[in-house]
Amino acid sequence: MSSRHHQPTGQMAIIAVIVVIAALFAIGSALQHTVSCILLSFILAYLFDPLLVAMERKRIRRVYGLAVLYAGLTVAAFFFFTFLVPPLSGRWFALVQEMPKYLQKAQTLILSYKMRMLPSTATDEWLWLVQSVSGQIDTFIGGIGGKVYAAATGLVFNLFNLVLAPVLVLFMLYYKQDVKTFIAGWLPSRHRESLLKLGCEINESVGGYLRGQIVVSAIVAVLAIVALVVLDVDYPVFNGIFAGFSSILPFIGVILATLPPLFFAYVKYQQGIILVKVVIAFSVIYFLEGYLIKPLVFRKSMDLNPLATIIVVMAFGELMGFWGIVLAVPIAAAFKVFTDHLRRGDFSH
Repeated sequence: MSSRHHQPTGQMAIIAVIVVIAALFAIGSALQHTVSCILLSFILAYLFDPLLVAMERKRIRRVYGLAVLYAGLTVAAFFFFTFLVPPLSGRWFALVQEMPKYLQKAQTLILSYKMRMLPSTATDEWLWLVQSVSGQIDTFIGGIGGKVYAAATGLVFNLFNLVLAPVLVLFMLYYKQDVKTFIAGWLPSRHRESLLKLGCEINESVGGYLRGQIVVSAIVAVLAIVALVVLDVDYPVFNGIFAGFSSILPFIGVILATLPPLFFAYVKYQQGIILVKVVIAFSVIYFLEGYLIKPLVFRKSMDLNPLATIIVVMAFGELMGFWGIVLAVPIAAAFKVFTDHLRRGDFSH
């Protein structure tokens, strides 16, 4: 009798968890910019907290550690907004203004290739195929301009997050211990030790990944910028930054990172040899990333299944956009740690 009563209760718990997760995704979609600001603040607090912990080990109180941290961040922000933001913002708005010219050149090239591909004795099927393919390419290129303008608008809107995030980070770091104590108090007493151990393992895995991925992305961005400057490809900084962000995506990031430089390089030079040079440069960069940089940065592998990782990244990217892509791998790693504990029966007694 008790087992029959326990089974519906377990099913109701699973349904409740699914409903809560769906509600969180719905709220995140409705409050996209608010959730984005909170996630940005949480990740920044997560990355800065080890510095405060190191200070606390040296008998420096957290409030004083926060003062030192924010003093350093203030100096860094001053140099960043004084020396880096003006040239970067100028180049960004130049890119937005010049993008229609690049698109026009690309459409002209496509039209010329279409005329070369059509023989004088072309059949109706051949004409239909070429026109369909070129039409799809025209539609794709035409959509790029709108996405660039949308990205520019979103960049201006998200400046508000950059102002609000430091305040949220300050409160998150200052009240960290209070939040941990509050959460620990709500954990069931018989599983409290196991759950706290689980939280420490997830913290180590996710924290190591986030910090390591920032280092990897920065190195890839710098290498890409240097390579594109040497090859004299337009907008090397933005293409390099995009390559750094693309390195977050497992396996398919290298393909996405190569597409914009190929576009700018070919529209500028209109020669096949420049495409070969760009591909070789990015192949070398991602070879170094995969076989030298990542093994040095990620000392402890998360050992995630490649196919499952790609599916998780695609699913979370579809549900949460940029933050879904960023957090997909850490969430998958946390889930793997949880299932390992569950498989060992750590919560069965």
